[in-house]
Amino acid sequence: MSKLTKNQKAVADKVEAGKAYSLMEAANLVKEITTTKFEASLDIDVRLGVDPRKANQMVRGVVSLPNGTGKVTRVLCLCTPDAEAAAKEAGADYVGLDEYLEKIKGGWTDVDVIITMPSCMGKLGPLGRILGPRGLMPNPKSGTVTMDVAKAVKEVKQGKIDFKVDKAGIIHTSIGKVTFTPEQIYENAKEFINTVIKLKPAAAKGTYIKSIYLSSTMSKGVKVDPKTVE
Repeated sequence: MSKLTKNQKAVADKVEAGKAYSLMEAANLVKEITTTKFEASLDIDVRLGVDPRKANQMVRGVVSLPNGTGKVTRVLCLCTPDAEAAAKEAGADYVGLDEYLEKIKGGWTDVDVIITMPSCMGKLGPLGRILGPRGLMPNPKSGTVTMDVAKAVKEVKQGKIDFKVDKAGIIHTSIGKVTFTPEQIYENAKEFINTVIKLKPAAAKGTYIKSIYLSSTMSKGVKVDPKTVE
């Protein structure tokens, strides 16, 4: 059996095994039990009572976090020349079309989000095998395929994220940094959870939100009582 480090011992008793905390309590606890020297990400895991294998029970959506994500999001906007100036003004890191398509063909994917226009999607199709596995393929459902690329760029820069339930019925995503205040963590988590609740499929039966956990990059998970999120 491995020995606990000094820091692990210090936080071991702060989280009671099996106990479900209120969202605000969890927001405070996850800060207390994080001892990393780097700025850890703040993650949330929501287990849903759905069967993702069935199309009518797929849960996917977007949410604008009130306090942003705490990280710099690199945005590539693939658009027509008439939209380039607005995309740049909105904060896009890279703007263009054909020259970036060629770079992607060559293996360049050094961005976090790609936003494009419906008229440009035909050119992106052949790049699906490169962009798809990296989660970079633009999608109308996530708001990354739109005529108003400037608005989409601005929203992403301000903290808009997209999420999707995985094969195990769990949504896992980052909703900030552990350096956020407990109030900021609470507000981001609440907005995210309420968005997931609104997306409950009509075909989903029984308990929809089965469990919620907050954690930082290297901390243990703190269980959240779903009833404390309204």
